[in-house]
Amino acid sequence: MEEPEVPLEDVQEHLHEHAHEAKDNFVSRVALSTAIIAAFAAVVSLLAGDHANEAMVSQIQSSDQWAFFQAKSIKSAVLTAKAAILEGQGKANPKDEEKIKEYAKEQEEIKKEAEAKQEEAKEHLERHKLLAAGVTFLQIAIAVGAISALTKRRAFWAVSLLFGLIGISFLVRELLFVAKPG
Repeated sequence: MEEPEVPLEDVQEHLHEHAHEAKDNFVSRVALSTAIIAAFAAVVSLLAGDHANEAMVSQIQSSDQWAFFQAKSIKSAVLTAKAAILEGQGKANPKDEEKIKEYAKEQEEIKKEAEAKQEEAKEHLERHKLLAAGVTFLQIAIAVGAISALTKRRAFWAVSLLFGLIGISFLVRELLFVAKPG
């Protein structure tokens, strides 16, 4: 999975240059707020990418556990067939039954871990999606901030700040309400 990108360096440079040329403070304030929003966008983007990576790792670990589960299942099936053949010949081995029960117990533990890893992957993917939405709002805020600086319209700046706050709210949600220790 790819991290959401924030390809707005040119916009930032243009705002910075335009802010220095401007005689009033408005463009400078817009440039400053846009730079702060861009910093938040970078942080949210990194967190979104981290959750995408963690989702992938958890899914791989889940797949590994399911493969291990299948290997135990095959071993159990082979041993069950062997035990049935030996029993039919009157040469049953009590250790085979013990081993079959041991495989069943191990399979149950492996299954639980595989399902836990699947759930972990799902949670990370959901968190990634939410943070990616936050990055989108922050990118829109930066773009509208650039429009505000170019047109010198305060209404665009207000819209930019609103989109920025919405984007930041995704970060706050992640940090305060969803984040789990460890």
